Amino acid sequence: MRPRRFLPAGPLRGRIRVPGDKSISHRAIMLSALAVGESRITGLLEGEDVLATAAAMRAMGAEVERLDEGEWRVHGVGVGSLLQPQTALDMGNSGTSTRLLMGLVASHPITTTFIGDASLSKRPMGRVIEPLSLMGAAFEASPGTNGSQTLPLMVRGALPGVPIRYRLPVASAQVKSAVLLAGLNTPGITTVVEPVPTRDHSERMLRGFGARLTAETDTDGARVIALEGEAELRPQDVEVPGDPSSAAFFLVAGLLVPGSDIVIENVGLNPTRAGLIGLLRQMGGSIEETNARVVGGEPVADLVVRHSALGGIEVDPAIAPSMIDEFPVLFVAAALAQGRTVTSGLDELRVKESDRLAAMAAALGAAGARIEEREDGLVIEGTGGDPLRGTDGPITTHLDHRIAMTMAVCGLASRHGVELDDTRPIATSFPPFEAMLDGLAQ
Repeated sequence: MRPRRFLPAGPLRGRIRVPGDKSISHRAIMLSALAVGESRITGLLEGEDVLATAAAMRAMGAEVERLDEGEWRVHGVGVGSLLQPQTALDMGNSGTSTRLLMGLVASHPITTTFIGDASLSKRPMGRVIEPLSLMGAAFEASPGTNGSQTLPLMVRGALPGVPIRYRLPVASAQVKSAVLLAGLNTPGITTVVEPVPTRDHSERMLRGFGARLTAETDTDGARVIALEGEAELRPQDVEVPGDPSSAAFFLVAGLLVPGSDIVIENVGLNPTRAGLIGLLRQMGGSIEETNARVVGGEPVADLVVRHSALGGIEVDPAIAPSMIDEFPVLFVAAALAQGRTVTSGLDELRVKESDRLAAMAAALGAAGARIEEREDGLVIEGTGGDPLRGTDGPITTHLDHRIAMTMAVCGLASRHGVELDDTRPIATSFPPFEAMLDGLAQ
């Protein structure tokens, strides 16, 4: 355990650059490992989750080497040429690594066991197992609560796999990506239909590496993504933009702490990920985009954030896929806004690293916020800009990096500070978070 109390701060000032986008970092490692030849990646997030992906691809035959901070070289083995790993693949706390790699190995003739930490081992894997089973892969999963399928889990890949047309029952970029990755080594056309668009990093990067992929909108508004299998991927130089999910904590901190004026450089603004920025602006937040550009096929800009008076809103549940990981820190902004904020359609938050609805309701309630927890969202009565009281004892973070970072931001906007039971989970996605936050508060 590594507890810490985050105390109220004076104005946050300065320029920061958040680590590389985690979603893009995972995919860059995986697709580089499936390309024939050498790829270079710059700006890679070096958190524990991405390092778990790198170790897994290394275990399956790719050469994955760190050259310098954020700079990596990957010599790939080619689609269809993954090797049988000699030991179980330890995914640590990374649900993204697990679900995407399950897809990757599902169409290779290898048997792979996935294990993870206590938190990951409680997370359901059934939504990925279902479509991959239809493609021919076989699974032996551990029984979880309420009949769920969890880690440890063994996958026997199919060769050849069966191409499918799969309509996502619930919007999920991870499930979509797992099916597409399985389709890479599957003859024929693998198709995913998503009723609600989710983050499209996989589609952008698959095209960049040379996969034949189309994405169209059908007559009922659903997005249809079709991938031609038995792909030959070409090595690439990948520049990873800054992670908008990591930038989110500083966006909210800058808006809430009086007198703050900060610049967050090189933030990825993919429209399937940038929902939080639009929502904070809708609440009255001052967030200005400068130096807009395109990096590796992804839109990027520097964000200028200034303290603002926020107002409560009713959040359209349709926006959830574009900011699902940012809702915990949005709840903090709502807790200090003027009026009521209502969120719904957030069932996905109950099956993240923790039950993030229950965890945030408890944590913000302990800090003095007025919260009503509903089955699929939270209703928050804001303070009108007054700081929250803060906590007497430690907040339980549930081994969840986003709960820990969110409540650290809450501490800056409190009277007496917020104590966390353990800050170690932050390293899974954002190792320099605490130092960066402390630096702005100087």
